[in-house]
Amino acid sequence: MGIDGQKPLLPLLLLVIATVAVFPASSRSPPSQPAATLPSFRRAPLFPGKRSHPIKVQQRQQYNYQTRYFLQDLDHFSFADLPKFRQRYLINTEHWIGPERRGPIFLYCGNEGDIEWFAVNTGFVWEIAPRFGAMILFPEHRYYGESMPYGSQEEAYKNATTLAYLTAEQAVADYAVLITDLKRNLSAENCPVVLFGGSYGGMLAAWMRLKYPHLTVGALASSAPILQFENIVPPDTFYNIVSNDFKRESTSCFDTIKKSWGEVEAEGRKDNGLSLLTKTFHFCRELKSTGDLIDWLESAYSYLAMVDYPYPSSFMMPLPGHPIREVCRKIDDSPEGSSVLERIFAGVSIYYNYTGTASCFELDDDPHGLDGWNWQACTEMVMPMSSDKETSMFPPYDFHYSDYEQDCWRTFSVLPRPRWVTTEFGGHDIRTALRTFGSNMIFSNGLLDPWSGGSVLQNVSDTITALVTEEGAHHIDLRPSTPGDPDWLIQQRATEIKLIRGWIDDYSRAKHQKSTFNM
Repeated sequence: MGIDGQKPLLPLLLLVIATVAVFPASSRSPPSQPAATLPSFRRAPLFPGKRSHPIKVQQRQQYNYQTRYFLQDLDHFSFADLPKFRQRYLINTEHWIGPERRGPIFLYCGNEGDIEWFAVNTGFVWEIAPRFGAMILFPEHRYYGESMPYGSQEEAYKNATTLAYLTAEQAVADYAVLITDLKRNLSAENCPVVLFGGSYGGMLAAWMRLKYPHLTVGALASSAPILQFENIVPPDTFYNIVSNDFKRESTSCFDTIKKSWGEVEAEGRKDNGLSLLTKTFHFCRELKSTGDLIDWLESAYSYLAMVDYPYPSSFMMPLPGHPIREVCRKIDDSPEGSSVLERIFAGVSIYYNYTGTASCFELDDDPHGLDGWNWQACTEMVMPMSSDKETSMFPPYDFHYSDYEQDCWRTFSVLPRPRWVTTEFGGHDIRTALRTFGSNMIFSNGLLDPWSGGSVLQNVSDTITALVTEEGAHHIDLRPSTPGDPDWLIQQRATEIKLIRGWIDDYSRAKHQKSTFNM
């Protein structure tokens, strides 16, 4: 996520749960016979970004906000005597027209990371707030950033008991309690709340709209894979989309990457193979295994697919426009006689070192706080994935749930509940559920984004709309507008603004009719 001095920060490598044909019934005891050798967690990028880039300070000057704190209950669903914690939130009322005129409140559902980073990368909310006369609110997700229960991250992440309250349903309840209290204190009970969110934040926005419809008038859920659970979408969807993104730019690039995994393994088996790989890929310290290098490469390719924007960006790393095109150009146009691994290094350097300032790379440079998301993935956020030998450019693999369960037990002494998210929030037969119980939701997706395969891609009803763009990447519609925005993106945002305006107008008319009737 940007270059830190001479060493680029490694992107967040989050847990991937690979293919599970049928989930076993949840057990209440640890796995009885751990395998002698278990595969390590298959890591891949889930939701990008946990800390800011070097441009964060500059962007904060562009987006003015106050930082405040709200005392939250640790457990919203019991009456146990537990310590409260301070939830950080960012607020801007510069353009808010106030409660007398029912000024709307735009609430971004904070993701799994520092809320300031999401605030400065969600320019769409800031840009449209003035035309709506809206307040802007960015609450931080519990257990991330500064919103730490038990006083510190060390204590909050101490064990399964202290981490037990890190769940999506507790986070959504945090947002519901915060907005209810804030509106009461500002005498703004009649002000409509519009939810926004991208990626995991988009999932939270959609779920909050469904769970607390009386508190909100609508939700824009961008790149929100709410269907990436429990056999709802094919488990190879994510890696197939990443692979297709590369293949559409260059078949030879795709083939080189697909071939490279065998080359990595073959090189690593040599007597001095890890030393040679360390030198080829310019790592600051010697590799301990080929798996570390494979994770590093897989992460880059997956993030490149997510941020394959048509203009230069620094969302994950400083990158050129159409970064996959540039990676493939480097791979395909390497000097004659270059080995496969030399070509791969040239390509992946577009991601890890586009600025050219890094002299070497740190594999274990992890500033992002993996444990929080790994905990969520080991409890309720079980998102099945696999890599298909024929269609994917990644190493083929399936996942056996029993192995994964043992990894979670070994890491956190906790057993996953793979069916819980679909029980709590839904997912199966989503069209019927949304049509029957939902309203005023936008699911926006770009088909270059590998997470689009787990989202809602078709209109569900007159009030639940899917906006799908062929060239779009990871929640590009929520990013700040740029002079390089293509026409389709400009039109997409215009449609979103029109729909949001309709939600607010409908709410105002309903409020007026109620007032007239009461009189």
